[in-house]
Amino acid sequence: MSSKHLRLAVVVGSVRNGRMGIDVARWVAARAVPHGRWEVDLVDLAEHPLPLAVPGMGQPLDAEVQRLKDGITPRLAAADAFVVVTPEYNHSYPASLKNVVDWHPQEWAAKPVGLVSYGGMGGGIRAAEHLRQVLPEVHALTIRETLSFHNAWGAFENGGAPQGAEAAAKTFLDQLAWWADALYVARLNRSYQF
Repeated sequence: MSSKHLRLAVVVGSVRNGRMGIDVARWVAARAVPHGRWEVDLVDLAEHPLPLAVPGMGQPLDAEVQRLKDGITPRLAAADAFVVVTPEYNHSYPASLKNVVDWHPQEWAAKPVGLVSYGGMGGGIRAAEHLRQVLPEVHALTIRETLSFHNAWGAFENGGAPQGAEAAAKTFLDQLAWWADALYVARLNRSYQF
């Protein structure tokens, strides 16, 4: 295992008022720091409200859209790995997540993604599974381990978490670090053609 600290972008997928995602993302980020491998950047998509319409190739962006894009692009590009925290809305993930993938396809390429979902009885699993279909199109690799929180409303307030979450997070972060190491070395040795 490499001793290099890896850059981890924890992406908060929900932009709704009163969302639980920010608490879940902060909890995951707090587990990643003592894990010992990660420099963590919490990327809240509510702070980067890009329009839904992605411009065509070669079309210029207006100044405000360019400013918003420039605020998130370097953070995604700098990441060696991602944790995507998603709720389940209508059996899928929010438009804000699809939007960040569509606006930044190259920033995801040849990097691992760990999926963290939350929701009602299903725990957001359908959202995570839909992301597994989308992320390979931007050449990202989703890891097998996931964290899924079922009916966990209020469980993450004040740094808390559901029972068993600590052990699951350790396994999840270990697997993500393995893939982040492997893909980091691969990108160093040979540029990835997107």
